[in-house]
Formats: sequence, structure tokens, C-alpha cells
Amino acid sequence: MTRSSQPTRLPADVYESAVAAAQAASRTVPQQIAHWARLGREMESSPTVNHRQISRVLAGKTSYDLLAEREQAIVRQEWAERTRTLREGLNYEAEFASAGEEYSELDDEGNLVVRRSTS
Repeated sequence: MTRSSQPTRLPADVYESAVAAAQAASRTVPQQIAHWARLGREMESSPTVNHRQISRVLAGKTSYDLLAEREQAIVRQEWAERTRTLREGLNYEAEFASAGEEYSELDDEGNLVVRRSTS
């Protein structure tokens, strides 16, 4: 049986760094630590991966096109994770309802549906 998580002790400085980095990257602390673990795993498995360049691309300071293929793959994985995390936090229906606003969307058949506030 595979566990989805396992308790682990971390040095205080690593945890504190994860707290700061998580806030900057819009992640939870466990997500940040998992992200660092994935990056470390990728870097150790490929000594040609340039972590500094990956970090610069993720920070928007340099071009994705300048990366090697493996580095681009790591960046795409990170972008996908960031997008998934952001999308999980969205609930436009609740936001519109609490603001008393209506909104429009398409149903599964492509028909326009107007959602009116019930408040």
C-alpha cells in the first residue's frame, strides 16, 4: 500500500525557508517542500540541468527558449502545478453570488446559460 504522505522531521531553517518560499509562490508549505524535492530529484538524476536558469525562467527573468529540453520539461511541470493550484482555489460561482452579480457560461452543448444571482 502506498502512502500519500509521511511525517518527516526537517531542520528549522529549511522549514522557515519553505514558509517564505511558499508564500511567494502561492503554495502551501508541504507543496513547497514537495516542489523542492522534485527539483532536487531531477537535478540529481541529470547533472546537466541548470537549476539557476530554471529558477530565473520561473521568476520571469529570462526566456524559456534559452533552456535545454530537460530544463524546459521541468519548467513546464512546474507551470502545470502552479496552474492546477491556482485553479483549485477559484470559485467564481461563489464570488458572483456573494456580490449579487449574474454571469454567463456555455453548457456542455455550447448553449449560452445566464446564471442570475439568487440573493
